[in-house]
Amino acid sequence: MKKKNKCYLKDILIDLKNDSRFSIFEVIIIVFISILFGIIIGYIITYTNTNINLLRSSSGVKDIINTYDIILDNYYKKVDEDKLSQAAISGMINSLDDPNSLFMNSSATSEFNDYIDGEFVGIGVTVEYDGEYNRIIKVNKNSPAYKAGIKKDDLILNVDGKDCKGLYGKSLTKLIKGRKGTKVVLDIKRDNIEKTFTIVREVIEQENVYRKFLEYDDINVGYLKIDIFSDNIYKQFNKSLIKLEDKKINYLIIDLRDNAGGSLKETKKILSLFFDKNTVLYRLKSRDSSVKKIYSTTNINRDYPVIFLVNKSTASASEVMVSCFKDNYKNVTIIGEVTYGKGTVQRTKTLNSGTSVKYTTETWLTSRGKSINNKGIKPDYNIELDDSYYSNKSMDNDTQFQKAIEIIKKSR
Repeated sequence: MKKKNKCYLKDILIDLKNDSRFSIFEVIIIVFISILFGIIIGYIITYTNTNINLLRSSSGVKDIINTYDIILDNYYKKVDEDKLSQAAISGMINSLDDPNSLFMNSSATSEFNDYIDGEFVGIGVTVEYDGEYNRIIKVNKNSPAYKAGIKKDDLILNVDGKDCKGLYGKSLTKLIKGRKGTKVVLDIKRDNIEKTFTIVREVIEQENVYRKFLEYDDINVGYLKIDIFSDNIYKQFNKSLIKLEDKKINYLIIDLRDNAGGSLKETKKILSLFFDKNTVLYRLKSRDSSVKKIYSTTNINRDYPVIFLVNKSTASASEVMVSCFKDNYKNVTIIGEVTYGKGTVQRTKTLNSGTSVKYTTETWLTSRGKSINNKGIKPDYNIELDDSYYSNKSMDNDTQFQKAIEIIKKSR
């Protein structure tokens, strides 16, 4: 066989050499590429067949494949293959009986990625349903909407000619979002006058940190509200913190109410702004019960008093932050309600179909090695919000925030 192959290659070389279009160097290159290409294709075929055989050798996987084939070939109605495979994946995830592990279709995957990435393609407005239509309650500075002349309190009547009456939340934002560089036409009502704006969609960075500077007699107070620990949250938090500190704050209030968590890496970077390298920020416990300590990455120390505002929806990475301060910070106060109690860590894997699975990989423990899973963190002052707050949200009728101010004023 080897002799035959040598003769075959020799014939190819002779034929190519005799062809005046090729130099001897080009002939060698062509033959080399041909051999290399053949090796790669052979490896791919062998690797693929090996893995398919390994999959089919597992009785469980074999049953799944057989059932899939049986339904496709024999079910009395035509079956959607994508729907069938997604149902199988969803069933496997659901069998884990873990509320934090889930299967997401392509639409949910896209929304989740926007949520955790901290950016999306759109025009840069925040809307709120106002009876029949949606009212713009915020226009991001320097966003496409801002540049086009959209203003706060504009009422959205139509998007690309579609009547938006009765559209709520995602139904509306789905119309406004789209591909980068494409146009969207908004018909709006402003002061009973209807206007039309054509806006080019761009990548929008979500503003997930809200900053406010407050003065109470001779006490300067910084207030930071974190909506989610997105992949860009450290940059926003650090920038806002520096601006507040430039005004010589004596207290810092960090509002984590309704913050469901997010990136632990970003949480670690934020915590490293307050604790030195000797501080264990939190711990990760793997399936084999081994525990890894996560340390601060800087030697920064801040010592002004910090007050946290929390509620029942303060969860995951938010609880990591609160527990770290509770265990390690010299002057910290926690106000609100017992937090959610999510002590597990998830990863997300996007599949070839554009769908994804989110699954639990570890549990996290506090700096001192305790689990808050299904327990939460108890505040120093357990205070619920008055009903009046939900009808008119403001700092004045925010009983949890007002308790923080009361503590600050008493410290004088």
